[in-house]
Amino acid sequence: MREYTKGIKDGLPICLGYISVSFAFGLMAKRGGLSVLSSVLISLTNLTSAGQFAGIEIIKSNGTLFELAFATLIINLRYLLMSLSLSQRFDEKTGTLKRLAMSFGITDEIFAVSMQRIAPLTFTYFIGLMTLPIIGWSGGTFLGAFASSVLPETVRLSLGIAIYAMFIAIIIPPAKKSRPILNIILISVAISTILSFVPLFAGLSGGWRIIISTIIASGVGAFLYPQKEGE
Repeated sequence: MREYTKGIKDGLPICLGYISVSFAFGLMAKRGGLSVLSSVLISLTNLTSAGQFAGIEIIKSNGTLFELAFATLIINLRYLLMSLSLSQRFDEKTGTLKRLAMSFGITDEIFAVSMQRIAPLTFTYFIGLMTLPIIGWSGGTFLGAFASSVLPETVRLSLGIAIYAMFIAIIIPPAKKSRPILNIILISVAISTILSFVPLFAGLSGGWRIIISTIIASGVGAFLYPQKEGE
């Protein structure tokens, strides 16, 4: 019980941070034609911000199921590396079923908190760490989707603009501190612009534009700015 309580305490800041982002996702999902229930179920079963936002864009552009699945796979591949890293820190008594349960809650923030823990990661601690972020992510989605259902059209449009402001606020601070991140963002913007407005690529759906932009920008970033061993 002490381990679970410790996990709950460490997960509280993550939960609070998730509410605002998932609120924006709820707004976007509802504007994309999804019901409040569907929006909440997506957040409850996925727990991945970038993948969910990309998925909504694909749904809004009438993309295929293959595009949706492939884009989600590409965007969320980083969780594979996080899982491999965390698996080395689990308690030796942690069985396969427990590891599968823990893998559901691996996000960027939960991974970062887990890696800072000096003691071995126990099942009860990690489940506690997951609990509030899952509630915050799903609850924020519900609030955003519900608000989009009841607010006047003018307010909904204003909140829609706020979503893009939030995205800008997310990428600007790290871009100001890191030249490689800035360059990768600019590459992504350039690729997306080309695929959206050059007539040659007019036949590409929104889903494939997201997939192609992600793969090319990530590949260029990995080639130009490889991480040194130990970083």
